[in-house]
Amino acid sequence: MSLPSIIAAPDPMLAKSIKAIALGVGAGLGTIGPGIGVGFIFGKVIEAVTRQPEMRDEITSIQWLGFALTEAIVFYAFIFGLIAFFLG
Repeated sequence: MSLPSIIAAPDPMLAKSIKAIALGVGAGLGTIGPGIGVGFIFGKVIEAVTRQPEMRDEITSIQWLGFALTEAIVFYAFIFGLIAFFLG
């Protein structure tokens, strides 16, 4: 199967498989940033608690807010990928 024949008469299964691969790659790339962000958040929380142990409760509450907002990015990337897959 040469490239002109793919462009001229695309196979529906080929198009669907390409969209599935794109969804997987997009979802995978969409999780790299939040993964780094979550690691950064927890690393800084450990540093902050070791420097000021009396602020542990306040730091922990802020930590969970940052974690939740960072993880929301993963869900947005996944949902947008699904939308693009099924509506594209």
